[in-house]
Amino acid sequence: MSKHSPVIPAEQDDTPESTAAESTRRGARTIVEPKRRPRLASVPLLKIFVSPDALGPAITGEEDLPLTAAPVTARPRAVDASPFELPGARLRSSAGSASRGWYAPTISGAPTTTRQAEILNTGIIGAPTSFRGVVNGRDNLSSTSISHDAPTAYNMQPRELTSPNVLILGTVGAGKSSFTKTVMVIRPLLLNRHRAVVFDKKDQGGVGEYTGVVHRMGGTHLLFNPDGSGTRLNLLDPEIVRGTGLRGQGALVNAVARIVRDDTPSSVWERKATRYALQLAFASFEDGRVPTPSDLLPFLGRVPTDKELSKKAADRFHQAGLTIQYALDDLLEDFAGTFDGETSKNVDLSQKLTTFDVSQLPDDGPAVPTVMAIGNMWLMGRLRQERGFITNVVYEEGWHMIGGPSSRLVKSNQKLSRSLGISNVFVMHKGTDIPPDSPGYTVVQEAQTIYAYRQDRDEDARWVTQTFNFAPDTQEVLMNLRPGNCIFKFGSNPETHMQHIRSPWEAEVTDTDEAMEAGAARA
Repeated sequence: MSKHSPVIPAEQDDTPESTAAESTRRGARTIVEPKRRPRLASVPLLKIFVSPDALGPAITGEEDLPLTAAPVTARPRAVDASPFELPGARLRSSAGSASRGWYAPTISGAPTTTRQAEILNTGIIGAPTSFRGVVNGRDNLSSTSISHDAPTAYNMQPRELTSPNVLILGTVGAGKSSFTKTVMVIRPLLLNRHRAVVFDKKDQGGVGEYTGVVHRMGGTHLLFNPDGSGTRLNLLDPEIVRGTGLRGQGALVNAVARIVRDDTPSSVWERKATRYALQLAFASFEDGRVPTPSDLLPFLGRVPTDKELSKKAADRFHQAGLTIQYALDDLLEDFAGTFDGETSKNVDLSQKLTTFDVSQLPDDGPAVPTVMAIGNMWLMGRLRQERGFITNVVYEEGWHMIGGPSSRLVKSNQKLSRSLGISNVFVMHKGTDIPPDSPGYTVVQEAQTIYAYRQDRDEDARWVTQTFNFAPDTQEVLMNLRPGNCIFKFGSNPETHMQHIRSPWEAEVTDTDEAMEAGAARA
C-alpha cells in the first residue's frame, strides 16, 4: 500500500457495547443507572422496614469530563448540597406514622454540621474518688459513687493522706449525725479488723443516740450517770500508764485539774508536784490493789526529802500540790461514783463497737470533758496491747477535746495515735468554737478529711472556706446546702458537693428525730 493511500474506515459496530466505548472515547457524559429499589419498597405495609437511603435516588456527584482521545474513568467529587436536601431525622417512610411517634421524632430535626454536633457527645465526668474504703454517698455533679475511708487512704502506697483525722461540721438538722453513724461507725465495722469507739453526747429517750446502733450491731454500751449508778472510770487506771507512761498519767491529772478550774493551766510547780505525788502513790500500791484518785489526794502537797529545797521553795512546792488536790477533791465530791474507784469491769474493747454514753451528764461542768479525756488516755494504753486494729474514735461535741483543756493531750498524742491505728473523728457544729490559740486548732488544720454540712452564719462558712482552702464561691454553697448534703474534701484534692445516701435499714437505725416524730404523731 502506498504511503499516501487513503485510510478506509472499518465498518462501524452499532452494538451497545461499542456505542458506550465510543462515547467514552469522545468524552461523552457518563450515565450511571440509579440503584434498583428493593422489592419491599413497593409493598405499603412492608416498606417501613426499608432503610430511608434505599427509597430515594442515589446522589453520585459525577460531572462532565473533558474530551480526550484516551479512555478516562469517571471520578466522583464532593457535592455542595443543602442539609435540607440530604437524608435527615426522618426514620420512617410514612410521615403519618412518624408524626404519631412511631420510630421517629415528632419534631423535625434542625440541620447541623459535625463540628456543631460535637457538643451532643458530652465527655464523661470521672468519679472524684476510687472504689477503696467505704461508700460515703453520691457526687452531685457526676452522679458517681464516692468511696473514702481515712485509715485506708492513710495506709495506701503511696499515701493519699498524711493524717487520718476526720472533721465533720454542720448546724443542727443538717444531717451530720446520721452521716457519722453510717459512714464512720456502721459501714467500717464490716471491714476486717476495724472497730469503733464513740463518745455519745446527744440524749435520745434517756440514753445516747448510738444506743440503737449498739443493740443492732452488737457492742458494749457504757452509760455514765451523775448519781454514780452507771459506769466508772479510774483516773489512775493502769492501762493509762502502760500507754503513755508516768508522763502521760501526769498530763492527764493536770488536764482534769485544768478542766475543773475553768481552763486554768497548771504551772511548772504544779506539774512537778503532781508527778511526785503519782510516784509515791504507785509505789505504795505496787503489790496490792489499783490506786484511785482518793488514794492520790494525800500525796499531793508532799515535799520531796531527797532534794535540797529552801524553805521558800519547799513551801511553794507544797502549795502547788495542794492546788491540784483541791481541784480533784471538788470533782470527786460532785461525781464520786463516776471517777472515784476502780474502772468498771465492762470497760474493755472485746466488742467491735464500744460507746461511752455521756448523754445524761450535765452539759456544763467538768464531767463530760473529763470522761472524754480519761477515755482517750485509757484507749491509748489498751490499744498498745492490741495492735493490728483500725479504730475510729468518734467524739460527738468534739470541741470538748480540741477546743478545751484536753486539746494538749490530743495534740501530744497525735503521733502515738497514728502508730496505734487510731482515726480521731471530731463532730461539732462550727469551727469558730475553737480558739485560734488553742493547741487543738493545730489538730483541726492537720485534719485531711473534711465533711462540711450547712453553716447558717456567714462567719462560720467563711471559717470553713479559709481554713481548708476551699474555692471562694464555696462559702455561699455552704450556707445553702440541703439536709443530707455536704462539701467533702480529702488531701489536696478539690472539694466535692456530695449527697449522703442511706439504705432503708440504715435510715431506721440512724434516725435522730424520734422524739420530734412522736410529738407530730400525737398532734
